[in-house]
Amino acid sequence: MKDFDFTDLDGKVLRAFLTILEESSVSRAADRLGVTQSAVSHTLSKLRAVLGDPLFVRSGQGLTPTERALALQEPVQKVLDGMRALTDDRPFDPLSEEMEFHIAANDLQREMIFPSLLRAARSQGVRLRLGFLPSGVPGPELLRSDRCQLLLTPLPPDGPDIFQKRLFSSPLMVFYDASRRTPPESWEDYCAAEHVEVRFPDGRNARTVMQGVDQSQIRPPTVILPHFNAIPAFVKGSDLISTDTALMKRGPLAALDCAPLPFHCPPVSIYMVWHQRSAADPAHRWLRTRVEEITAGLQTGQKAAPRTTDR
Repeated sequence: MKDFDFTDLDGKVLRAFLTILEESSVSRAADRLGVTQSAVSHTLSKLRAVLGDPLFVRSGQGLTPTERALALQEPVQKVLDGMRALTDDRPFDPLSEEMEFHIAANDLQREMIFPSLLRAARSQGVRLRLGFLPSGVPGPELLRSDRCQLLLTPLPPDGPDIFQKRLFSSPLMVFYDASRRTPPESWEDYCAAEHVEVRFPDGRNARTVMQGVDQSQIRPPTVILPHFNAIPAFVKGSDLISTDTALMKRGPLAALDCAPLPFHCPPVSIYMVWHQRSAADPAHRWLRTRVEEITAGLQTGQKAAPRTTDR
């Protein structure tokens, strides 16, 4: 039997293995886990290398487990149950300690989630401090370096030490000033329009989230901005347009009119991402739970009322 370092096997890897085994599909496993398909594929590659076995082989439209994979199902489940027992009873009281988190998020996620989270926490006596930095198009080093403890982004970085959870999805819309123009009615109209574009410090732009369209046909932007909050000042009173998620209408772009894109483009998913060092920390779990509660309310159109003092 091939020797391997068992410490390379963590709870994230084992949970992904069981989910793939149950779903017989990497894509369905990713959907169920609330992560990207590439993240599950990365985890499976790591597990294959550690165990020296393919574990799953392609069969038709799905995956068939090897004998080794089938034999691992029960012991892996027992390990996960044991790991869960280690943290279930860990003492934590959000009212008895001061918590501080640094969070990387762009304008939408920052303004739609964290003001209400902070107000709810303060109203119940939770001592919480929050610091923010822009996420842009993030890489895993943002979390590995501990510059932030939580990352919210539509473009989650991958890595064996990076955890992620999909929070919500929102369709892309055209934002414009209805007193100056009508929205584009076709792909050709959209490409010919004058655009406002957000570009991050690393040079990449917010249109990265537009999938399945030939962006080379779109007219170069008339205005390039460093953040989303600056968009309304340029679009209002002009014939410029901006392309952003529908939830922006409830946040930074509330002053603008919006309409559906005149062509098909998949909705944008927003992910919550954190490093493995924070996965079992009860204070960090408290924060993640609050964020999930608020985003669930955003997705249903209801105003969230997050709990803050559960233990």
